[in-house]
Amino acid sequence: MKTRIISSIIALPILLIPLIFGGKILILVLFLVSLLGLYEFYRAYKIDCLGLKLFGYIASLMYYLLLIFDRSEYLGELYGIFFLMLLISYVFVYPKYDLKDIMTIFIGFFYVVYLLSYILLVRSNEAYGSWMIWLIFIVAFGSDTVAYFVGVNFGKHRLAEKLSPKKSIEGSIGGIVGATVFSVIYGIILLNIGELTDPIKLIPFIFIGGIGSVLSQIGDLAASAMKRQNNIKDFGTIMPGHGGILDRLDSIIFTAPFVYYIMKFFIM
Repeated sequence: MKTRIISSIIALPILLIPLIFGGKILILVLFLVSLLGLYEFYRAYKIDCLGLKLFGYIASLMYYLLLIFDRSEYLGELYGIFFLMLLISYVFVYPKYDLKDIMTIFIGFFYVVYLLSYILLVRSNEAYGSWMIWLIFIVAFGSDTVAYFVGVNFGKHRLAEKLSPKKSIEGSIGGIVGATVFSVIYGIILLNIGELTDPIKLIPFIFIGGIGSVLSQIGDLAASAMKRQNNIKDFGTIMPGHGGILDRLDSIIFTAPFVYYIMKFFIM
């Protein structure tokens, strides 16, 4: 626990500074985090060929360059070219690569790079991004924290024993309730300081907390499934006491897109 606390204290400013300032600082940090996450993902699935991994890293660089220069209309072309290049490499070096390796490279890009980039999409909104961004972490980390304490003290029924034996149904419900309460409290604070002008806009905060918590827990379980499939305890060791980048952000990966679309369709 001591190691986890020290690691969290060190990581806190690294998280807060780019989220507060946004812009190119956040883009750079997310790009570096994405590269580390891709490295962990490819290592977990034992992708040893540097040439194949380079396709994923280069696609990540191109993806963020398109975001920096506001050329998101070309993202579809990027996905197509990326997949086409992977298939070309599969054909020309056959049977050196397995098709599963090609798909792992492609899926890894979307799982790590694309989903994490929703943090940037939320923060980039001029009207709501500066405060809406914190909801992603309030919901994900709040759900995880409350679920842990409720599960430790009251958990009796296993939630997904084959994936994560320590998680309980009681803990899961506690996480949903906790995240909902935190989300609504945050919404009330925003209403009181004038960031929200219409009380009716508090309603989406209920769904952000509740459904966001469910997605956060699914993200955690999805990462557990990947690790069990590959017989590893953690994706990495970059954060002592926490594991790797993906171990810490597995719930964020699923929560960020949900918060973005709720903001886009129900709050803006």
